[in-house]
Amino acid sequence: MIDLRSDTVTRPTEAMLESMREATFGDDSRDGDATVQKLEQMAAERTGKEAGAFMPSGTMANLVAMLTHAQRGGEVLLEEGSHTLNAELGGIAGVAGLFYRGIPGKRGAMDVATLRETIRPTARNQMGTALVWMENSHNRSGGAVLPLGHMREVYELAHEKSIPVHLDGARLFNAAHALGAAATEVARHADSVCFCVSKGLSAPVGSVLCGSKAFIERARAYRRMVGGNMRQAGPLAAAGIVALETMVDRLVEDHQTAKRLAEGLHRIDASLVDPREVETNLVRVEVRKSGRRAAQWSADLKQKGMLVAPCDIYALRFVTHRHIGAADVDQTASAFAELWKKS
Repeated sequence: MIDLRSDTVTRPTEAMLESMREATFGDDSRDGDATVQKLEQMAAERTGKEAGAFMPSGTMANLVAMLTHAQRGGEVLLEEGSHTLNAELGGIAGVAGLFYRGIPGKRGAMDVATLRETIRPTARNQMGTALVWMENSHNRSGGAVLPLGHMREVYELAHEKSIPVHLDGARLFNAAHALGAAATEVARHADSVCFCVSKGLSAPVGSVLCGSKAFIERARAYRRMVGGNMRQAGPLAAAGIVALETMVDRLVEDHQTAKRLAEGLHRIDASLVDPREVETNLVRVEVRKSGRRAAQWSADLKQKGMLVAPCDIYALRFVTHRHIGAADVDQTASAFAELWKKS
């Protein structure tokens, strides 16, 4: 099967597996583990922050960031299509106890004028804005990348009001490649940032939350509260270290493959996707014109040997990664063309 559902399906490299066999086995929840500490230090350096905390998933890292930044009852302002609002099962309210307000945006970038009008101070009759949130790259917008100028504007606006900013950077290094900037340049426009080593970077498990030393020290307590403390986590962290050392630069290959797929689908019908909007390794394909729902398209493509995930009623999400080459995307486009003719 050609698996284009997500870059989370990537398998660890031989170097990662070897590093896992040689890793330390300290108790990260007690005295700490040397391998985990090394990964956390590397992550902090790569994002330009003071410290980092290793966690099982990006969803948990985002949740811990909310708990650490904001008090219950406060309001989080974030783009209305963000992953946190649409795919993290309501943890923002159900666990963190926060209200939220979705800000309309374009390709994941919040409308700054609306953001400015929506920020509220804490008063006797309202808790006020507790946190401003950005996502880069933006999942629901097909891997769109927030421009650095936009991020700077949001960050400065929030800080004018003494409001912290968090960056959901699950695919931070993809965004940095697309922007032609270092990851530190992207992360500088947020007080905290998290990124996954388990997506295109190919490690099997884990995300790292980074911020100031004081922030991360508080975050460790919340990590424990939500069940994120891991015992002998060294082998998992070891794979993450190899991921940061060896897999960041090759992400551009996934972007090229995604662009190739988008161009192939665009030749079938221009309504499917605009290749100019494909900036990273995600391709959002609109199938409404076919009159058939994305779930049916997914089932039909599976019969032809391709796994693809619906991301909306009439939209599919294709995600390229290191196990997907040019031949795979060409075969996928060919199979899609056959189904399109029938529809």
